[in-house]
Amino acid sequence: MSRISIDQVKHVAHLARLAMTEEEAVAYTEQLDKMISFAELLNELDTDHVEPTSHVLYMKNVLREDKANKGLPQEEVLKNAPEHQDGYIKVPSIIE
Repeated sequence: MSRISIDQVKHVAHLARLAMTEEEAVAYTEQLDKMISFAELLNELDTDHVEPTSHVLYMKNVLREDKANKGLPQEEVLKNAPEHQDGYIKVPSIIE
């Protein structure tokens, strides 16, 4: 017995605004039924002693600590700027 009907497949296709022929609906119904059958096999596994995870691999925070570091001296930065004025780098205006 199929776990999903052709009408259900057509309904989901309609919700997703997908055009689907009758042959495609039959093919997708068979494919989805196989997927559901496989997923039901997973329900037979004993997972009582398996901890829930959000990722299959152990993940740790690899980012450095967020702390302020002293930057370059203002004079050194401004000497590489094409134009500067009053201690700021001048750039072309983008606001009219």
